[in-house]
Amino acid sequence: MSVVGAIMVPHPPLILPEVGRGGEKEIEETTRAYEKAAEFVAELKPETIVLSSPHSIMYADYLHISPGAHASGDMSRFGAPQVRISRDYDEELSRRLCALAKKNDIPAGYLGERDPSLDHGTIVPLYFILQKYKDFRLVRLGISGISLAAQYRFGMLVQQAADELGRRVVYVASGDLSHKLKEDGPYGYDPHGPVYDAKLQECCSRGALGDLLSFDPVLLDKAAECGHRSFVIMAGALDRRSVEAHWLSHQDITGVGYGVCTFRVTGEDPHRNFLDQYEAAQRAKIEAARAGEDPYVALERRTVETYIRTGRIIRVPKRGEVPDEMLDRRAGVFCSLHIAGNLRGCIGTIQPCYKCIADEIIQNAIAAATRDPRFDEVRENELDQLEYSVDVLGEPEDIDSPSKLDVKRYGVIVTNGGRRGLLLPDLDGVDTVEEQIAIAKRKAGIRKEEPVKLQRFEVVRHT
Repeated sequence: MSVVGAIMVPHPPLILPEVGRGGEKEIEETTRAYEKAAEFVAELKPETIVLSSPHSIMYADYLHISPGAHASGDMSRFGAPQVRISRDYDEELSRRLCALAKKNDIPAGYLGERDPSLDHGTIVPLYFILQKYKDFRLVRLGISGISLAAQYRFGMLVQQAADELGRRVVYVASGDLSHKLKEDGPYGYDPHGPVYDAKLQECCSRGALGDLLSFDPVLLDKAAECGHRSFVIMAGALDRRSVEAHWLSHQDITGVGYGVCTFRVTGEDPHRNFLDQYEAAQRAKIEAARAGEDPYVALERRTVETYIRTGRIIRVPKRGEVPDEMLDRRAGVFCSLHIAGNLRGCIGTIQPCYKCIADEIIQNAIAAATRDPRFDEVRENELDQLEYSVDVLGEPEDIDSPSKLDVKRYGVIVTNGGRRGLLLPDLDGVDTVEEQIAIAKRKAGIRKEEPVKLQRFEVVRHT
């Protein structure tokens, strides 16, 4: 057997009568859809449910699989300790997943368990499923900050493990949609919120699950969704399978999006190899960019590729090999690396530290690839995925008011004593001067309420 179906469901504690105490009537449409999704699971009669929850153990660089033979959890933190669920784990399937992840160089496994209890992102779906069907074991997954492509690939391993073990599996993707749908909601409103929910509903209702891989990272961040990675793992578990999708409901009454969708596997379809298609499109995009890259970016790329592959720092180019400005002028330089639109490293200098711009690029490119404290060192197998940019900074200019800033034109430098933070201009997702200053303060470890000296600067961006 294999993965025979999947459901995408939310996890609002409010939906449980024991928690909502009447408030659950506010989202009754979602309750009815949830019951239909649970009936769908019962109809498929899985031996194992593989469930991913954003509220299980989560790491930026590792996807946690819950270890052990058994787990329990309750809704005490939501005032309903009487709601308690216990399930046996499918240890054989989870062990096989760990082994396949290691074999395929995906950072996933049993490490890092901080709390073995079932979380509410797991309990809410099981609450509904157990009313309709009980004869299953569980594999519980977290989500991770690793790339969407890696999480999709991990979903493919769920399918592979089920195939190898002859296990009949239903995948349950637990996750809410945007948390930014209403001004009076608990998280406020952002115009990206409705855009995300509409786009998610459109692609899932068509069964176009490959589209989940290409959602703009800025949209995901601004919408404040919590389930997208869970949905992507689900999509991977359905790779190369034809599916019959039924969108059952969407509600945003509380200011948080609740979507319910079912996916029935109806056969094999080699044309639904969405990860292969996505990676081919990414390669074509990068090849086109590199065919037209300017000398600044070409030097950054050559520096990173040489250093990661050999450990060698390339020499500063000779005159005639690059534009004279790169050898004759000194300036602060920021080197940035991205993969699939996600930042992979960014290091720079506000004022020039080396003899020329070319040398500045070489030193900062190596630092961006190997010494950005937010990321591990770039690996050789990532080099073909990297997108590069170089920002050459103009001279900072003192200003006396945020009104003198423009997020598209000027970067900002904030200073308080010995603490100084910088943010480049025209960054995706930074739409206001207030956001720009707040981010620069956070980078410098300056509290929101602390006063700062402001400077602005312009850049020439090379991509």
